[in-house]
Amino acid sequence: MTLVFTTLTLICFAANSLLCRLALGGGAIDAASFTSVRMVSGALMLLAISGIADRRSTPSALPAQASGRGRSFREWRLPLALFFYAITFSYAYVSLTASTGALILFGAVQTTMLTAALVAGERPRPLEWSGLALAFLGLVVLTAPGLAGPPLRGTVSMAASGICWGFYSLWGRDVGNPLQSTTRNFVRVTPLSLMVSLATLGRAHLTRSGAVLAATSGALASGVGYVLWYSALAGLSATRAATVQFAAPVFAAAGGALLLSEPVSLRLIVAGVLILGGIGLAHLRHLAPGAP
Repeated sequence: MTLVFTTLTLICFAANSLLCRLALGGGAIDAASFTSVRMVSGALMLLAISGIADRRSTPSALPAQASGRGRSFREWRLPLALFFYAITFSYAYVSLTASTGALILFGAVQTTMLTAALVAGERPRPLEWSGLALAFLGLVVLTAPGLAGPPLRGTVSMAASGICWGFYSLWGRDVGNPLQSTTRNFVRVTPLSLMVSLATLGRAHLTRSGAVLAATSGALASGVGYVLWYSALAGLSATRAATVQFAAPVFAAAGGALLLSEPVSLRLIVAGVLILGGIGLAHLRHLAPGAP
């Protein structure tokens, strides 16, 4: 099931990128409003799904929580990581091209998750290191045209977004109930995103198409997608979770070619082979019969 959840998650991640490109790149909505609509629609979708799930199953006991400051931090670390990922992601794409943003985002994600894995004592095997290097090379090939002089503000914003998503993924491996945890995170992030929108109300710009794109991003690509990602994380080490996300830009580029009539270049094909081949190499030991 880990493979199924991971594949579906990557499709959602790619869909999120496409929806963000359409909305923010086309000027159909401002970054703060996009984030607010995205979080609100995600929270409503997850509340609806949670309600259906609660009626069909017996509620399970929540894991014991720490007390005092430890409890407060554990309760809010995921919502805060989600909030800062979402808001910095939106503002970064106001000035960054899609290729530059993808490289900065996923580079920051991989660096964060792999550094945390090494600090925690996880030691990737040679095949995993080789696969990671091959996948990173493919990502560079895919995004190379955007490497020349990206705007500093957008670069810093997207790097921060990637760091936040890295920690959101790392901390998310510990949750016992993915649906319940993701729903709680979105509900807690909603007032924070609305506060940003109120603070920037004078620069707000919202069209019907922008709102629809943001709502679709929140309800489906984000809300449902993050539940799937939490479910996949239960069966992935930090190294494998970091490596597999290299496929998201490939899926997004393929979706752009199919849905947005973007040309399919030789560069895209070569990059796709390198990235997917690297992911397969990193997971080779785990895909072998009898592998743990």
